[in-house]
Amino acid sequence: MNLIRGAIERPVATISAVLMIVMFGALALTTIPIQLIPEVNKPQVTVNTTWPGAAPAEIEREIVNRQEEVLKGVDGLEKMESQSSTGSGRVTLTFAVGTNMDKSLLLVSNRLDRVNGYPEEADEPTLKTAGADDNPIAWFSIQHMEGNVTPIHTYRDFIEDTVQDRFERVSGVALTNLYGGGARELQIIVDPARLAQYRLTIGEVASRLRAEHASFSAGELDEGKRSYVVRSEGELDSPESIEAVILRSELDPATGRVSRVSVADIGEVRYDYGKPRATIRRNGAPGLAVNAVRETGANVIEVMKELRAAVVELNEDVLHPRGLNLHQVYDETVYIESAIDLVQTNIVVGGILAAIVLLLFLRSWRPTLIIAIAIPVSVIGSFVAMAMLGRSLNVISLAGIAFAVGMVVDAAIVVLENIYRLREKGYSPTRAAYEGAKQVWGAILVSALTTVLVFVPILTTDLEVGQLFRDIAVAISVSVILSLLVAITVIPALSKRLFSGELSKSKRLSIPPLDAFGRMFLGMFVGLARRTVANRAFALLWAVSYTHLTLPTNREV
Repeated sequence: MNLIRGAIERPVATISAVLMIVMFGALALTTIPIQLIPEVNKPQVTVNTTWPGAAPAEIEREIVNRQEEVLKGVDGLEKMESQSSTGSGRVTLTFAVGTNMDKSLLLVSNRLDRVNGYPEEADEPTLKTAGADDNPIAWFSIQHMEGNVTPIHTYRDFIEDTVQDRFERVSGVALTNLYGGGARELQIIVDPARLAQYRLTIGEVASRLRAEHASFSAGELDEGKRSYVVRSEGELDSPESIEAVILRSELDPATGRVSRVSVADIGEVRYDYGKPRATIRRNGAPGLAVNAVRETGANVIEVMKELRAAVVELNEDVLHPRGLNLHQVYDETVYIESAIDLVQTNIVVGGILAAIVLLLFLRSWRPTLIIAIAIPVSVIGSFVAMAMLGRSLNVISLAGIAFAVGMVVDAAIVVLENIYRLREKGYSPTRAAYEGAKQVWGAILVSALTTVLVFVPILTTDLEVGQLFRDIAVAISVSVILSLLVAITVIPALSKRLFSGELSKSKRLSIPPLDAFGRMFLGMFVGLARRTVANRAFALLWAVSYTHLTLPTNREV
């Protein structure tokens, strides 16, 4: 193997390559997005339609059923679910894994255009694709400060213009949602007695207002060389304009007088706040709630730092002068940081325990040091591959790295043991390093490939379980491959240097109880192996017995 010979003859280049891997791995670690769990792309499209004030039965009859009728034939659709509630309806479409969601979104939009006859008060349906990043990473509450007696629900518009606008300008925040409070609106308070006096109904009043509240083009007027575009503006945007709307006019044939009934004659028009759709309370006090949803691929830790800074800025400059206080009640980074700290601690402790076990069995600090180098190089180098593949740092990927800590030393142990064996036979340090790695590189290559191939189904599937555990497959596979490269390059290069002197078994650490156990264990299995090789009947009996003992048995409880 030229790679082995090149590593032995050029140890400086080998060490430089190792340092570059560690450097690029540390650099990649700063760019990898950090989140709690991997992103799982759900092939779903959600259709939301609002009809303020409508009952669930009306929503289902007038909107949801019609949408389901035209959407049931969309290509790739596997499941369709609907939910009707007061004032809104939702239809969730689940598509087959691997479906082109851009195309599906366009097909759903075209299908919805076929639905006509929506109630006039209903809003146009909106489309949304679902994903794991739709879960908010932070929740905030807005409540009164001491001395503020203004109803909290009247601050909704103010919070939309200040808090929501500031949060959405934070890098990495996709959108924010505000819950609680009522929007400022123009209300018409009708007097039922006067309505009956003028023989009018609510439906007639609403129809008349709808007809007056319209803007449309009336065509063009040509005058000489000039052409004028005529447009009728009929927007009702003030209490006075609504009060002046004529609901009924009648002509008295006898007197010729015209009597008119306007909105001002049947009720009062005023600006007020709508009824809150949600009631938010914290510690028994009413309030409003705002959440923040991150962008896909954003670093949650960095986003949360900017959100905390925005909270301090808003409280000091905007909210406290108005008698309001913004407080964070949920922080996803608390769970992320605790999970990451736990896994990092396990990685460090696991690495130390692995080194201790190596020292106990190898009985020399030099081989232990050589093998221990494979742990940080393989682990840190795996961050480069994760960054290149667009993976994130989460509890799943960190768990894979923790598992890999004990696996990356296997190839190094095999190579080093063979080099040490040849060195004891009298081979020169250079020849022992080269022959020791060359003789076993095929075996450790096959061992590494079998480990990597186990994760191929996870790496190739697009199912949700594959997306969830893909990070652990990438982390383990890359770490094992890097450990193979370290075993056939770094280990021979360092072994040539550290085993250059005379070997002496007397310098090896002696632990009598462990030595006795090791000799007994070795003698037992060597004797069993010799008897199995010498006697075919015994080998067959041993194989059948072992298979019978390891196969699971079905037992009825």
